[in-house]
Amino acid sequence: MATREAMLTAVRASERIIAGAYVDRQGGVCPMLAAHRNGGRTDFISFARSWDRFTRAEQARPATPREVGILTDHLEASLATVSGLELDLAIKEHRELRSRRLRRRPRLADAADPSGEIVARRVGKPVRRFLGDRFEAGKRPERPRTPVVG
Repeated sequence: MATREAMLTAVRASERIIAGAYVDRQGGVCPMLAAHRNGGRTDFISFARSWDRFTRAEQARPATPREVGILTDHLEASLATVSGLELDLAIKEHRELRSRRLRRRPRLADAADPSGEIVARRVGKPVRRFLGDRFEAGKRPERPRTPVVG
């Protein structure tokens, strides 16, 4: 939100907003760099690419009043719909849930030492697909017995 506010202030205050580059030789700046110079400390390269694509700029040129107006309208609309209160409430709720979970979770020292006997067993029946037709229910196939040579 701070970046959008900084960009809106910078776009309104700047005499020369450009498209197609970050700066030009006449002192023009792109909206993202203007926001950065106005206190918005973020680096949204995706915005710069989107701005250039929107303006269809292939090289550095001044943004038209229409393009600057559309950008200003979008920034104002996005700031009008965002209230910090909603975000603050979501953060507070998340922190409360997290602290409740941490209090309920058993401590590692208690949970790491199981009490009682440890039992290991098979979960399911062994699969005998590799024997094919030779295996009948209830009968074990004969295995060729060969001496083990060591």
